[in-house]
Amino acid sequence: MKKRIMYVLVLIAIVSCKESSKESESIQTEKEMLKEEISNNESKWITLFDGSSFNNWRGYLKEEMHPEWTIQDGVMAFTPGELGGKNIISKQKFTNFILSLEWKISEEGNSGIFWGVFEDENFSEAYHTGPEIQVLDNEGHSDSKVANGTHKAGSLYDMIGCPDEFINPAGEWNLCVLEINHKTNIGKVTMNGNKAFTFPVNGEDWDKMVLNSKFKGWEGFGKYQTGHIGLQDHGDKVWYRNIKIKELY
Repeated sequence: MKKRIMYVLVLIAIVSCKESSKESESIQTEKEMLKEEISNNESKWITLFDGSSFNNWRGYLKEEMHPEWTIQDGVMAFTPGELGGKNIISKQKFTNFILSLEWKISEEGNSGIFWGVFEDENFSEAYHTGPEIQVLDNEGHSDSKVANGTHKAGSLYDMIGCPDEFINPAGEWNLCVLEINHKTNIGKVTMNGNKAFTFPVNGEDWDKMVLNSKFKGWEGFGKYQTGHIGLQDHGDKVWYRNIKIKELY
C-alpha cells in the first residue's frame, strides 16, 4: 500500500512538472510571437508603386504628376516630351530605409534613382541635392565609358562603380536594392541579387567622396539625411515597377 501511495505521489509530481513546463513553453512562445509581431510592424514594407496609381508620387516642385509619366500594364513608364526636367519624387520623406525597385532602360537610355532629395526652389533639379544610383544602357550609352566606370548602371553616380556583370542589358528588367542607414553610416547597393558595393552616407568619409567627384562645391548635394526618393527624366524612355520601401528604426 505504501509503495502504491508513493507511486501516485511521484506520478502527480511528474504530471505537475510537465504542465508547468508546458505553461512555461507557452509563455515563452507567446513572448516570441509578440516580439516577432512588433519587429514585423517596425520593419513593414511601404508600397510606393503597385502598378495601379501614382498616389505616392508627384513632380519635383509640383503638386501633381507630370503627364510624361504614365502607367502601362502595371508598369510606371516615362516617355520624354519636348521639355526636360520632368523628375518625380515620393510624397513621403525617408531617412533610414531599404528601397527595392525594378527598372528597365531603353536602348542608349539614361535615368537615375535619387534619395535624400531636398525640395526647394533654390535647387531646380532633384539631382542638385539627391545622390544617384545610375540607370543606364551600358552597351549603348557613352556615359558608361567615362569617369572610370562610375557612370555605369548600378553605380553611385560619379563616386563608386558597379561591376558590369551585375547588370542586365537594355530592354531587360534589373532589380535594385538600396539600403541607406545614417545610424550605422553604411549604404549598400545590391543589383540583381549581387552585392555590388557599400559606402559611407555621412561624415568625413562621405565628404571626401563628394570632394573627389563632380559634385565638389555643390551647395546642397548630399547634405540632407531626410528627403524624398526621386526618379529622373534624362530625356530617354525608362520603366519602373514593384517599388517598395522599408524604414529602418
